[in-house]
Amino acid sequence: MSLRIEQDWGRFREIVRGKIKQNLRKYIIRSELIGKKGKDIISIPVPQIEIPHFVHSFEKSGGVGQGDGDLGTPIGIAEYEGDGHAGNQPGEHILEVEITLEELARILGEELELPNIEPCGKKNIKSVSGKYTNIHTAGPESLRHIKRTFREALKRQIISGSYDAINPLIIPVTEDKRYKAREPVEEPAYNAAVIYMMDVSGSMGSEQKEIVRIESFWIDAWLKHEYKDIETKYIVHDAVAHEVDRDTFFRVRESGGTIISSAYKLCRKVMEERYPQEEWNLYAFHFSDGDNWSRDDTHECIEILEESLLPSANLFCYGQVESPYGSGQFYYDLEDHLGEKDNIVLSKIPNRDAVYDSIKKFLGKGR
Repeated sequence: MSLRIEQDWGRFREIVRGKIKQNLRKYIIRSELIGKKGKDIISIPVPQIEIPHFVHSFEKSGGVGQGDGDLGTPIGIAEYEGDGHAGNQPGEHILEVEITLEELARILGEELELPNIEPCGKKNIKSVSGKYTNIHTAGPESLRHIKRTFREALKRQIISGSYDAINPLIIPVTEDKRYKAREPVEEPAYNAAVIYMMDVSGSMGSEQKEIVRIESFWIDAWLKHEYKDIETKYIVHDAVAHEVDRDTFFRVRESGGTIISSAYKLCRKVMEERYPQEEWNLYAFHFSDGDNWSRDDTHECIEILEESLLPSANLFCYGQVESPYGSGQFYYDLEDHLGEKDNIVLSKIPNRDAVYDSIKKFLGKGR
């Protein structure tokens, strides 16, 4: 019975996965979904799934509440009033389904066809392997090795002369017991650091920052699915760059002009001082409306990218959020000078609907 229940539950989960995939683009761009995250569990509405339920049989009548009733007695109050005529449209069936953020990130990767990331930085740490290849003299009874325990008891009795070959009786004592154990091994561990940079000059409004917030959330979810350990840093800039916490990154008020090189210089400093290239996989994401202060500063940005950021980072992504006040020229400058580089990806994000395709463009190379 329990096996059948597990099989039915497994089929139901596959149906849910299919429905989530069908509506994934819609879920991705919903900012309220991010706010519902708690303990890595997210509840999302999945439409058009029939849930098994009991129905009353109309073949038999009678029972409690089936009498004639008195004139004027209300028998039920509907939440919504109809027009009094039969309808021919099906009702909408909405189910709130709980799903882990890790599972949702896996679905995101499958649907966007994101390849598994191939880490380049590594360091060895001691971890416990999954196979029980060792034997210890202590451990839980559930892991007791029966054959090895019996053998130790037999050896002890033979050596002490208490073994009776005619009437053998092998009773293990405490020192005879042997237990299965997992052997610690040296394995490569991959760490990742993600640095988000955002233009908060006067031309970047609340809608532009909300687009950045949504996209960075799902990028984080995907990278955390790929790596066991990940660190995230945030940089905001107008004419001057500052390292801030996550909350400030998305809530800071927009003001001032734009000098993009200030963010790239701070990003370079963070990489060099905290994240050695040989031990860390580095990802940098910069979001702006593409309106830089001067051509000279744009040339300085390109030099910093060529000489420092691109050689150090697995991937550098520039997302240009469309703003009615920004010129958008920075995108074309990067495309002209660095568009042929393997580890730089440029994406235009005109609105929320473009977030889905921008994520695929950023991470699709699997750098």
